[in-house]
Amino acid sequence: MARTNDADMLMEDDLASFFVDETEPAPVAERKPARTNVAEPSDPDTTDGWDETDDFPGQLAVDVYETADKLVVKARTAGISKSDLNVAISDNILTISGVLSGGEDENTTAWHIQECYWGEFSRTIALPVPVKEEEGSVKAELKDGVLTIMFEKEILDAPKVIPIN
Repeated sequence: MARTNDADMLMEDDLASFFVDETEPAPVAERKPARTNVAEPSDPDTTDGWDETDDFPGQLAVDVYETADKLVVKARTAGISKSDLNVAISDNILTISGVLSGGEDENTTAWHIQECYWGEFSRTIALPVPVKEEEGSVKAELKDGVLTIMFEKEILDAPKVIPIN
């Protein structure tokens, strides 16, 4: 970073002081153990204010893009079978939902790390361009853990010129 003598500008050291904590770290014996993403039932402080019993469906990450004649929606759905997946469209609103099962083992005595989402998920997307919703105009395919939905784009008539009298 270049230095300046302009009194209104922050100098490099001044700027760094906003982001760097120069206090000495606590001795190792006094440090708290690192927190994990897993809450222990006996320790309510580890939930970070989230009630883990809420029925909040997980979100599904998607990619949406266009080709000359199609609108394509792709979603990573690894581990989901076709029977656990629902895809619906109405009024140019696409909804993908389902259940991701398999993360539970009744013999589990304690979790050490739990980063994978298991359970219901849902994603609703307002499609950015008009598409044909009729059967035959939409194709959905689940292959190698990727759900691909291809819509034929609705061909809109060119705007009609209205003469002004």
